[in-house]
Amino acid sequence: MTATIISAKTAASPVAPVPAPVAHKIATPLSVSQPQTVPNTNPPVSVLLVDDQQGFRQGLRTLLDFFTANGTHRFTVVGEATSVDQAVNLVKAQHPALILLDLELSQGTGIEALNELAALNYGGKVLVLSAYQQDEWVFRAMQAGARGYVSKDRLATQLCEAIHTVLRGEIFLSSEIAAGFFRVFHFYAGRSLQACQTVHLTDREQEVLHWLVQGASNEAIAQHLFITIATVKAHLTAIFEKLQVTSRTQAIVKALKLGVVTA
Repeated sequence: MTATIISAKTAASPVAPVPAPVAHKIATPLSVSQPQTVPNTNPPVSVLLVDDQQGFRQGLRTLLDFFTANGTHRFTVVGEATSVDQAVNLVKAQHPALILLDLELSQGTGIEALNELAALNYGGKVLVLSAYQQDEWVFRAMQAGARGYVSKDRLATQLCEAIHTVLRGEIFLSSEIAAGFFRVFHFYAGRSLQACQTVHLTDREQEVLHWLVQGASNEAIAQHLFITIATVKAHLTAIFEKLQVTSRTQAIVKALKLGVVTA
């Protein structure tokens, strides 16, 4: 028969009393507080979109909504324009704090719009969004009063920073665009009057060329100079011949390079 061996020490130990059952309280689940999003109390920034492509304007709205939900500024779009006249009328009516402006519009150009805004003493900020990356266009836009210039293919990475920069009263130019701007700036700064003397323009042709460089249409030039559109076209023909060019863009670029006019 197998015996269970109990040591003397174990046998001598008193038997521990069985503890009375303890009534366990059912813990009430704690409510875990979710992180609270601090509401943005800054007043919304009113924005005017000026571009002749509806799909692009809708894309800008989407980006501005995203910036509002995730940034330090709230944005509200107060209007959309596809032409210079529409933009000017909306500025008069809505007084937007920020204008996102394309240079190529259905009627007129962004440069012309900037000149119109300057004549109105517009006090907000204008940020140019353009497919044009040529140094001349950047220089002309900034000379006309833009506070920043963003290439359309860089909106996803640069637009938010650009908007915040111009709203702080600073200038936004990416490194590559800034390099082009200063190339043109130094080019014109070093021009001599000798270049101007190689092209002989009449006083009226100089005036027409001046407004052409500002981005004015034939109709706008005629209004500024109190002449007919046909007369404007005649002067442009003469200017093209003297500059040896065949288009308005070529005339602008060559006139600026020769120092015949300034932007």
